[in-house]
Amino acid sequence: MAGRATVVTGVVTVALAIAGAWLPTWALFLLTVALGKGLAVLGLVFLMRAGLVSFGQGLYYAAGAYTVGFLSDRVGIHDIFVAITAAAIVAVALAALVGLLMVQYREIFFAMLSLAFSMILYGLLVKNEAFGSTDGINVAPPAFAGMTLGLPGLRIALYLVVIAICVVVVYAAHRYVLSPLGYLAHAIKDGEVRVEYLGASVRRAVYAKYLVAAGLAGVSGALVSLAVGHIDPEMAYWTTSGEFVFVAVLGGTGGVLAPLLASVVFEVGRSFASAYSPYTWQLTLGVVMLLVILFLPRGLWSLLEVRGLARQR
Repeated sequence: MAGRATVVTGVVTVALAIAGAWLPTWALFLLTVALGKGLAVLGLVFLMRAGLVSFGQGLYYAAGAYTVGFLSDRVGIHDIFVAITAAAIVAVALAALVGLLMVQYREIFFAMLSLAFSMILYGLLVKNEAFGSTDGINVAPPAFAGMTLGLPGLRIALYLVVIAICVVVVYAAHRYVLSPLGYLAHAIKDGEVRVEYLGASVRRAVYAKYLVAAGLAGVSGALVSLAVGHIDPEMAYWTTSGEFVFVAVLGGTGGVLAPLLASVVFEVGRSFASAYSPYTWQLTLGVVMLLVILFLPRGLWSLLEVRGLARQR
């Protein structure tokens, strides 16, 4: 199964990379943003596997985005790889402090406390004129190893960078899920006391998952800010974190590719729903969520799992 998953991932990656040269501009942008946000959802899925739901991933998503904006607008650093690395470091460093408190809580308390921290950042960004207040700040086009590209080449290059990062992250996530720490997530969800009796530290495991989720959210915010070219405090607002939870439920937690697939489906669905029904597109998404919960409680990924089991039989 692992070998087959690797082959499928490789084929899909090559297909997406080649298709980028022929995709229309709107589709290229949509895929770049969707895959970028999918990384934040993947981090959230790691927490959900352990029975934890965070409504505050917008905290690290915005931290990564504003790190890129600060480097671009204030420091003058435009290299994409430096910006993404800095965004990940800032997000993980922030999570290292916040996580010391978060690991002590579970269930609704974990969700609400994570939301509170995210809204604190939102309030600070709104009131801080140095970061553009409610208007936000613009992000200059990134450079690639010192090379500055024109608009068409820039979009394709950024798209390829996002795909490359997604491939690396998916591979690492796959290895992580199959590791003892990854398997420990199910045990923590079923019963923390039993895990402690086995000699494993639940707090350390949750803390590690929290740091990984924050790092992925920081990279996600960096990629989306570079693609959009603008950041604002709404990236830390509760609706952004709620969107990540929506996509995680839509895709399910059955596979590491599920968040990326669900993110693409969500962004495409929202784009077309807002275009053809601009005043009721939220209603459309609500109906989709209701149908998924009723008929696909394990998310869209369960459809692929059922098909795979049917082939084995």
